[in-house]
Amino acid sequence: MQLNSNYDNLSSNNNSEHEFSQIIQNFDKVNIKEIEPTIQKNIYENIFEEYISIIINELTYLYLKELNEGEDRRVIKKHIIDCINNYKINLQEIYNWLLNNQNDSNSFFWLGYFNYYGIKINSDMKKAFKLFQKAANLENNAAQFELANMYIDGEGVDKNYDKAFELTKKLANIGHSCGINLLGYCYYNGIGIDIDMAKGVELYQKTAKLDNCLALYNLAHMYKDGEGIEQDHNKAFELFKKSAEKEYSDGITMLGYCYNNGIGTKVNKQKALESYQKAANSENHYAQYSLALMHENGDGVEKNIKQAIYWYKESAKQGNENALIKLEELLEE
Repeated sequence: MQLNSNYDNLSSNNNSEHEFSQIIQNFDKVNIKEIEPTIQKNIYENIFEEYISIIINELTYLYLKELNEGEDRRVIKKHIIDCINNYKINLQEIYNWLLNNQNDSNSFFWLGYFNYYGIKINSDMKKAFKLFQKAANLENNAAQFELANMYIDGEGVDKNYDKAFELTKKLANIGHSCGINLLGYCYYNGIGIDIDMAKGVELYQKTAKLDNCLALYNLAHMYKDGEGIEQDHNKAFELFKKSAEKEYSDGITMLGYCYNNGIGTKVNKQKALESYQKAANSENHYAQYSLALMHENGDGVEKNIKQAIYWYKESAKQGNENALIKLEELLEE
């Protein structure tokens, strides 16, 4: 097959767009078996490389977008996997590509992400940390956020609040709401800086105005408890509700708590049950525990020990120690 002949005609023809379209049509009609094996292999490799690059860019955009909206990291992981599946490519292919293409900050980040969450590989926090570090050194904002959290929690590395604060401040300074919110957390809890609750409130308020559901949730807690700001249960309820409306599972759970205990609203056991049920279905272990408690005590719902045991088990699977204690008590009876 003489590929060059058609390109020669294309360059000498005034109607180049028509000619190019004809080339593509003719190429599509060619039996792939007529192409030399090496050329065939190169064509497919180039197409595959381009396709994977598009997916990696889309994943990076999705991750940062949802992170800045304050979405739960567990939910983001699900959305990432759903996005890959929508491209009709399997996780193993993505993972293999990442292994063989460690040449930019995004590829370092995503291989680190796969290692952190144990996607197609056993979770390896130390390896994830090293990969995030490489990406962060290349100014990858997603990696800087993950790295800051690992320094705070001591995952894959010794705790280092100073480095966590440095990375968080950097993200906040360039306008990432996830960084502004995390910086508020640092000031509120004295992470790499002296405790300054007023500053924490200020930063949470700034991020909440950007409709970050995590900041709305954090700020609501501060109003509920009167820490760093004057206690205001009505404002707390309003903010928990806004967070819940954005489908943030902790916000939904706390909305249920408000309805159950009359925080900023009248006690409404039915709405409390509905909120707990919704959050429990999305695997929120706090909601699962609260729902189990209502079933155990017949609080706002008919007493049902079997349902209580079921939800205590679900909560305990995720490490909720109170659920584990309750489960042991009920199973001993």
